[in-house]
Amino acid sequence: MKEVYVLATERTGPPPLEALRAAFATDEVEFVPHEDGQGFTVRADGSEVRVVLKPEDEGRPRVNPELFSGSPEAFARVEKAQACYAFLLEPGGAQPTLPVFEALWTVRTLMEQVPGVLVDVTAFKLHEPEDVVEITELDFDIRDHVHLHAIELAEGDTPLWVHSHGMEKFGARDVEIFHLGEGDLLAAESFLHELCTDLAFAQGPALRSEVSTSEGQSFTMVPSEEARANLLGVPLDAFEGHEGLFLTVVSPLGRHNTAELLATYRERFTKEPEEQTKAMHEEAQALLPAFLARFQRKGLMEPLTFLVRAPFETHPEGEAVVENLWLEVVTRDEGSVVGRLVDGAVHTTEWRKGAHVEVEEKQINALAIAREGRPLNESELRSLLTAERPM
Repeated sequence: MKEVYVLATERTGPPPLEALRAAFATDEVEFVPHEDGQGFTVRADGSEVRVVLKPEDEGRPRVNPELFSGSPEAFARVEKAQACYAFLLEPGGAQPTLPVFEALWTVRTLMEQVPGVLVDVTAFKLHEPEDVVEITELDFDIRDHVHLHAIELAEGDTPLWVHSHGMEKFGARDVEIFHLGEGDLLAAESFLHELCTDLAFAQGPALRSEVSTSEGQSFTMVPSEEARANLLGVPLDAFEGHEGLFLTVVSPLGRHNTAELLATYRERFTKEPEEQTKAMHEEAQALLPAFLARFQRKGLMEPLTFLVRAPFETHPEGEAVVENLWLEVVTRDEGSVVGRLVDGAVHTTEWRKGAHVEVEEKQINALAIAREGRPLNESELRSLLTAERPM
């Protein structure tokens, strides 16, 4: 079994055994305390999570702010920790995400008895209790489980090596891509997150076979011990501290030039012209009364999905950035719409996919309706909204 998470807490002793039994008392979970009284095992859905109170002489986890991501408060709480619980699981299997989520549910349950900060030792991430609650309740977001790291390996316009940390908790190798420029980073992050998600669900591409991205571009994955042999101008000590085995993304011909692969991903980060956003906002506001009226008349078995777009503020690297996000309308409140985010924010996990949010009607800047999963085109949407208007 592999140590994947560590819960750092200021509480020195373990909680009472009976309190733990009560916390884990469900029909789906088998709770087995260890004979030495220093931990327990949780079995559920064919997976097993071992929780061990680490000896004091092992100390608290070392969380270098240059490597780990987390809030200043989380780093401070780890530094004050007096005890640590290690969470061990068997990575991989037919459903690699299952043991990871069983571990996170175990963490969440223990955190209710032992407050602290969760350290993802594979992905270099710190999670506070509210983070763990969101991760376990909302839609899967690979960014909660992996950390992308960019290192400058050489000189020139494309010196960057971008790679992941954290995939080993899913029983998979981490992934890497070479020869990137500063302007490629957001596109590379989007592509690698997509690839890591497939690998986490055991749906990744076969090695050395040409595959296509969701955007239609082709690439190949090769074991790093093979792919790195083709790198030119990279010093031997460049991979110090990264001696583990990776999967390297290369072109179908085995080259490290991936500019074409990332071309369509760059388009996701092209800023929408202000005049276009303004025009869309005016049009959406004009159609909104009919849109909301039709939503409220929707039949229970009617295969229609109503979506609206609105601006949300995120704070990558401490700077405020506005992203337009789509949400599926769930209900309407006085002057606002409540819905479920269809996609999470691009730059951060402040707005996670699946989260329920509320936006003011006046902020809505785009509308869409889908029938059985197919988005209606503009003429179909207008026809639907005007079909039941009184003559």
